[in-house]
Amino acid sequence: MRTTVGIIGAGPAGLLLARLLHTAGIASVVLEGRDRGHVEGRQRAGILEQGTVDVLRAAGAGERLDREGLRHDGIELRFARRRHRVDFPGLTGGRSVWVYAQTEVCKDLIALQLAEGGPLLFEAPALAVEDAATDRPRVRFRQGGTEDVLECDYVVGCDGFWGVARRAVPAGSARVFERTYPYGWLGILADAPPSHHELVYARHDRGFALLSMRSPSVSRLYLQVPEGTDAGEWADEEIWDELTRRFETGDGWTLERGPVTQKSVTPMRSYVHEPMRHGRLFLAGDAAHIVPPTGAKGLNLAVGDVVTLARALVHERDTGSATLLDAYSATCLRRVWQAERFSYDMTGLLHRAPGATPFEDRIQLARLERIASCRAAETDLAEAYTGFPFG
Repeated sequence: MRTTVGIIGAGPAGLLLARLLHTAGIASVVLEGRDRGHVEGRQRAGILEQGTVDVLRAAGAGERLDREGLRHDGIELRFARRRHRVDFPGLTGGRSVWVYAQTEVCKDLIALQLAEGGPLLFEAPALAVEDAATDRPRVRFRQGGTEDVLECDYVVGCDGFWGVARRAVPAGSARVFERTYPYGWLGILADAPPSHHELVYARHDRGFALLSMRSPSVSRLYLQVPEGTDAGEWADEEIWDELTRRFETGDGWTLERGPVTQKSVTPMRSYVHEPMRHGRLFLAGDAAHIVPPTGAKGLNLAVGDVVTLARALVHERDTGSATLLDAYSATCLRRVWQAERFSYDMTGLLHRAPGATPFEDRIQLARLERIASCRAAETDLAEAYTGFPFG
């Protein structure tokens, strides 16, 4: 099998890249190790930046997003039993974010790819990327119990942190920057209407909490818990009681409760692999970088990567110049490191570290007070949250 661009992974990065290439007339094949049901059902991110929404609309994948997605024009910060709303459009010149789950983005892009695009092979795990430093890279993969080879002009690894693509980069030609955090997020899905019309980020002496949603009838909520926590250690009522404590305000606000339908713990890490290219192998999304979820940047960073790469591939085809391809890693990393910085700052602002001192607690509160009372500080948060420019 041969194509121009071999894409490993049918998450939002791989699927969107395939869509962008298809609309530009560049052939691709997408290899995905899991079945379609798994890809369309795995719960991940739920916040889309303004730029991500604009790209999906332009790619023809915005119809259901516009119909079912929830536009949010701000977030609420809670601390010391107080509430402060950050007005995104008023601070950024009109930008907003949308609540629309990654599962739904994948469903939309899969439907488009199967109806209009190139081959999308499910249950076809990539085994290895070979000859990445040559002009004829190849991907060995398995489908139906038989090994096959996909020959390409370019290979793009959109296969996540544990995928095979990054392993094809020689260790001596890469640097890794990472940080692990001594806490995680205990997350639940609940059949309960959201208790607030926008996301609520709460800093509390007992730890961080986040109120989010998936729809007008389904809530998504998170609690900071110690690293290594087993979700099964927490009974449903214990979770609701703890959420109630951490979201408490002085104005009588109450938390809506309902049946918990899903429960899991997400570990927290920051990770960057430099460079994001080796020969004709390009890394995108979680294959190249991980951010703690506090800043809602993971999916949006992946979109920025593939938009940058699609532009570069079109430029190379149309002009014969590899200038943009050669600049791919540096271009993406400028945005990646700003998102890493913002996610790190948000995490430190809102989470209580094990053994935190009273001095550190007061510094957190002082930082939150600064955001609530200083338009410049508030604008910096709003501009970062709604998204850094692509490219």
